[in-house]
Amino acid sequence: MGAIAAGGIVALVVVGGLLLLAVVLVLWGIGAYNGLTRGRIAAQGAFSGIDVELRRRHDLVPNLVNTVKGYAAHEKQTLDAVISARASATRPNLPMDERLQAESGLGAALGRLLAVAEAYPDLKANQNFLQLQGELSQIENRIAGARGGYNGAAEGYNATARQFPTLIVARLFGFHDMPFFQVDDPAQRNAPVVQF
Repeated sequence: MGAIAAGGIVALVVVGGLLLLAVVLVLWGIGAYNGLTRGRIAAQGAFSGIDVELRRRHDLVPNLVNTVKGYAAHEKQTLDAVISARASATRPNLPMDERLQAESGLGAALGRLLAVAEAYPDLKANQNFLQLQGELSQIENRIAGARGGYNGAAEGYNATARQFPTLIVARLFGFHDMPFFQVDDPAQRNAPVVQF
């Protein structure tokens, strides 16, 4: 009888240990899930700061194109490229990585538009153009600052999601990497220079 009682106690300790391990794993999993969720929300919140400036840039593009069109109508290819890039960037429900790529393309097209404007002295002297160019420069600077905040939040989230053992929870629950908002065109890495 003593051997049976000792075996029962051992079984009880083993079962209790397994239950305790299961509870610890579940609690850790909940903590990892919540940490990933917080990181994703922080990155999305940081992107909302960029989004406000991107919308301002979108609103500025038609006025800028119309002003340039009045002075440089034969630069149709450049103007069409800007209009097309704006249309791509403002499409609804774009996945984040496609949206960031479209915004990068719009920034490059605007840079080319400003380069074209340099060849037209009358345009460079136009007060409306100068005001729009100044606004664009300010918006681009704010986008650059907000981009740094977003990329930092995305980097923190991505690093957490890739670390073992949190990686297991990330894969189980579909936490994917957040894309970085990068400037693909090296000439665009610097904010547009506004010359008066």
